[in-house]
Amino acid sequence: MQLLCHSRQTPFQHRVGARVRRAAALLLSVFCLGGAVQAQNPPPDKLLTEVGQWVQKSQQLDASQFSFAPLDSRVQLQSCDRPLVMDTPFAARETVRVRCLGNPGWQLYLRVVLKPGIAPGLAAPGAAVPAGGASGPAVAPAAGAASTRRVVVASQLLRAGSMATRDLLREIDMPAQGLDPQAVASLKDVENGEMVRDVQAGVPLRGHDVRRAVVVKQGQSVTLTVGQGNGFSITARVEAMQDGKIGDQIRLKNPESGRLLTGIVTGPNAARGL
Repeated sequence: MQLLCHSRQTPFQHRVGARVRRAAALLLSVFCLGGAVQAQNPPPDKLLTEVGQWVQKSQQLDASQFSFAPLDSRVQLQSCDRPLVMDTPFAARETVRVRCLGNPGWQLYLRVVLKPGIAPGLAAPGAAVPAGGASGPAVAPAAGAASTRRVVVASQLLRAGSMATRDLLREIDMPAQGLDPQAVASLKDVENGEMVRDVQAGVPLRGHDVRRAVVVKQGQSVTLTVGQGNGFSITARVEAMQDGKIGDQIRLKNPESGRLLTGIVTGPNAARGL
């Protein structure tokens, strides 16, 4: 397995160099030798219950209308010293991101599986809400509020089945009156998605016009990134053991040692180590 280590020079490198080297050595031992950091692991059922309550509230669903795709058995859950924060970072809203913003910091992606005939609720993509905490009361728009909205449009004809890459999209402001309420407002909600239908240039994209696309395919080489902060990161070439969409947790293999790993798909042929 090839390891590519990148470092960023900072004004304080002479003061933190030893600490960075120690952290890098620890990461290398965990990644290359299979070590693991021990932490108190909460029961998976407790986490799923907490996330399920958030989905019911944010997407206006009953508990009987959905379930969660099974977690990979190798995923190690860690406790968090503050309430978890959850949001739906993708336009399709079928993926819930669960984050611990305390110590230790981590995030986990769960896929919501709706029962047949059930439509997704009204949760806004990217709207983060702490678990167990309700958002404040709704506030009516003030008089004279802006009469335009930021939307994402195609810069050229996008055919059904094609990839909605960033270079084929752009954000513009359009008159809010008469605009489809499902119009997507941010490129990050649809980039690298698969078009469900043809969309003409200049037409605002809606959430259901794009679905998450398979950006990692089984057998392909994937760039896996491990480590963040402290001014360095470690990347390695691994093999995908299954297809994956952005946000999916997939199995990866070190082609030299045969060791199995787990990563979160972050883009075409790219993943982040857990």
